[in-house]
Amino acid sequence: MSKIDNSNSNKKNLWQVRLAFLLIIIFFVLSLILTMLAKHSQAQKLALSANMLAKVYVQTITADASSGIQTLALPGTLKGYIESPIYARTNGYVLHWYKDIGSHVKKGELLASIDTPEVDQSLALAIATLNQKKSAFNLAESSFNRWQKMRERDVVSQQELDERKSLLMQAEAELKGAEADVTRLTYLSNFKKVTAPFSGIITQRNIDVGDLISTSDAQSQKLMFMLSQSNPLRLYVDIPQAYADHIHINQSVTATLKEMPTQVFPAKIVHTAGAIDPVTRTLHTEILIKNDHNQLLPGSLVKVSIPIESKDVLKVPLNAMLFRAQGATIATVTKNCKVKIKPVSIGQDFGNRLEIIKGLDSSDQIILNPPDSIEDGDIVEVTH
Repeated sequence: MSKIDNSNSNKKNLWQVRLAFLLIIIFFVLSLILTMLAKHSQAQKLALSANMLAKVYVQTITADASSGIQTLALPGTLKGYIESPIYARTNGYVLHWYKDIGSHVKKGELLASIDTPEVDQSLALAIATLNQKKSAFNLAESSFNRWQKMRERDVVSQQELDERKSLLMQAEAELKGAEADVTRLTYLSNFKKVTAPFSGIITQRNIDVGDLISTSDAQSQKLMFMLSQSNPLRLYVDIPQAYADHIHINQSVTATLKEMPTQVFPAKIVHTAGAIDPVTRTLHTEILIKNDHNQLLPGSLVKVSIPIESKDVLKVPLNAMLFRAQGATIATVTKNCKVKIKPVSIGQDFGNRLEIIKGLDSSDQIILNPPDSIEDGDIVEVTH
């Protein structure tokens, strides 16, 4: 009986050990399952949080569309209708100057006088040489006439008459050379009086009494005066290529000065280059402004307003622009909330808004304040 009891007891203990081991395995398996479920739940929460943080929220607008007469405003610098630097044409010293900067002068009015002792002495010598050549010519002429009469009576040979004729022709040539020399020096002597070539205003005076005046070479020449015709005035502006088709000869425009904001000066387009500059992509245009009361000063900076008839002009705020290596772009949002980057061409600058002449539709949803990192295909959330 004892053996049977021991056997039963051993079986019971073995079964208890197996049960305990099975419970331990079940515990570890359950612990592993619970740990994996917790990590999976945490990963889902982390992914959801990352997606929430990664989502870009944007505000969108549409471009302002307008049509009709637009005003193209461009800066420009006034210039005299004629601007001429005045140099001396003879050598000497400044004897006196008569007009200073700001002086209104008329054509032919005396501006300065130059003392030219070398030219005066050269002229006196040339006149004396001329008188000498005249005497030699008269003698050669009378001698030829006498020898011609003697040849008619066959007193002298034809060879001797030809020699006298050659002497006469030589004397005549020397006389003409002396006359030309006197004429040249007379012109140089007349240049000692510097006069105004046209009516205008003296804008520069770069000489004083006693200054040396030399015309030997271009580097040593001294600018004496700068003369500018102030009525009318010229104004040059560069019209962007997008507006070149709207510019016409005799088209009326207006000009204003910052110093006189309430006064408008009428002007007129008189010339255009007739071609687009391949470097600046602009049309060089000349504008003429009347200045009857001398209110406008040459060299002044003015703003020119040119009326432009345009259709469906789109304007966007500055904070909608993206400037990248490829140029000006605008970020838009498609119907499926994806970003579409559009390259655009900018027209006129209105200060806080820019005119878009190409690359944008009036129905496009434009992103305001787009981040620099935004790219094509990004998913965004539109907020209102």
